[in-house]
Amino acid sequence: MDSALTAVALPLALAVVMFGLGLSLTPGDFARIARQPKAVVIALLLQLLALPVLCFGLVLAFDPPPLLAVGLLLLAASPGGTTANLFSHLYRGDVALNISLTALNSVIAVVTLPVVTNLAIGFFEPAGGGTLGLQFGKTLQVFAIVLVPVALGMLVRRSAAAFADRMDKPVRILSALVLALVIAGTIVAERDDVGEYLRAVGLPALVFCLCSLGVGFAVPRLLGIGRAQAIASSFEIGVHNSTLAITVAISVLGSVELAVPAAVYGVVMFPVAAVFGWAITRTRTGAGERGDAVPAG
Repeated sequence: MDSALTAVALPLALAVVMFGLGLSLTPGDFARIARQPKAVVIALLLQLLALPVLCFGLVLAFDPPPLLAVGLLLLAASPGGTTANLFSHLYRGDVALNISLTALNSVIAVVTLPVVTNLAIGFFEPAGGGTLGLQFGKTLQVFAIVLVPVALGMLVRRSAAAFADRMDKPVRILSALVLALVIAGTIVAERDDVGEYLRAVGLPALVFCLCSLGVGFAVPRLLGIGRAQAIASSFEIGVHNSTLAITVAISVLGSVELAVPAAVYGVVMFPVAAVFGWAITRTRTGAGERGDAVPAG
């Protein structure tokens, strides 16, 4: 991929997405975690532990090429993002919980994403693997591209809340466009091998998306979490920040092929999440169930 795109455009695109996330966050979103710890802990355990294990099992079952296998696990380690919040809002999830989980996940991902990616590289040993890996210097890059724009967005919100509120919808739209352009750029860069990549990771990406959404909803419900919170958990776990995964793969690790699973997932997750949201809305049982009301805000 063109070096200007790798060095400037992709990190800038991700910065826009993460800055937009920061505009929607306040310190209270982190404090809110203490008020609903059970829902947060369950969602985090699913995100941080269950998803990588689930993805690893799918990779072993479908046996894609090593670089694509690592790319799938890089995606699994990526947190949710603003798109997860949007889906949760559309399907009456607890958006406040989504925002809290996104904020916390974005911080934790600075540690977990390098760990999961390095373990995957060590296990699958892709060709050229000796040049891959998120060592300390590259981990600092992940820290910078994830947390710095979020912090700047939060500072803007703190000093100009009205401006941040006005910018919320435009930035969400821009974030969706950025994701579409990043996916398109990745596919164009690998256009000669797109058919092969789709055959290798299309089905695993689809199954992983369905499993992530399903586990994210079913497990919290089985453990007594309210419906609105379970919907929030489902989209937080099932709708990953593909822009982050693609940017880390290309700009930090220097591999376009490594970004292909995230690009494929970014295409798959929109219709799958929409159908999943429609399905769980259709099967709703009883509005008076504990925790089914959507909290204000």
